[in-house]
Amino acid sequence: MMEWWDDLKDDLMDERRKTLRRICSGVLILSVIVLVIVVLIWLILQPKKPNFVLQDATANAFNVTAPNFVTSNILVTIESRNPNDKIGVYYDKLDVSAIYRNQQITSYSAIPPIYQGHKEVNVWSPTVSGVNVTVAPYSGVALIQDQAYGTVLLTIKIEGRVRFKVGTYISRRYHLSVKCPVNIVFGNSIAGVVVVNGIKYQLDRKCSGNVE
Repeated sequence: MMEWWDDLKDDLMDERRKTLRRICSGVLILSVIVLVIVVLIWLILQPKKPNFVLQDATANAFNVTAPNFVTSNILVTIESRNPNDKIGVYYDKLDVSAIYRNQQITSYSAIPPIYQGHKEVNVWSPTVSGVNVTVAPYSGVALIQDQAYGTVLLTIKIEGRVRFKVGTYISRRYHLSVKCPVNIVFGNSIAGVVVVNGIKYQLDRKCSGNVE
């Protein structure tokens, strides 16, 4: 007498399996279509991340006082180039600072938000500075050694948020990180204090950058 019930349960299970197969097939087909569209867009647009060049740096001050305090004032000229001919870039937030051995030695200098069109180039000249900034003891030792050699290797770092524009579409915000190496050459050393007055270093040095 219960055969009809067993048959009904089997039919319902079969129908459920068929429905699940249809859903899985639909999801798979939709995923393939989306992937194909993404690949086609990438092939058409050939997106490239912005390029940065540190054109020059003017060291108005770089004073190292015993044993691990740094006062600095450095004017840098940074060139940003959008290599894309179909993609614009919104720089929503850009902060520039100087780094010594992975330690920030200046305050942030903000670059005003700007839109960079296709193949467009922008040049910014922020000043990064810090007064009696304490560095870690191991950095202080290294800084004294660098002082003895007469040059300090710094990194001009740019951190910010960018968006990309394709036609009327504007992407979500991405994190931008750029690093530009620069050597600060000391002037004269007096009683352990190194002074550099307005020396301009022409660099034209490419920076490494990442967008994620």
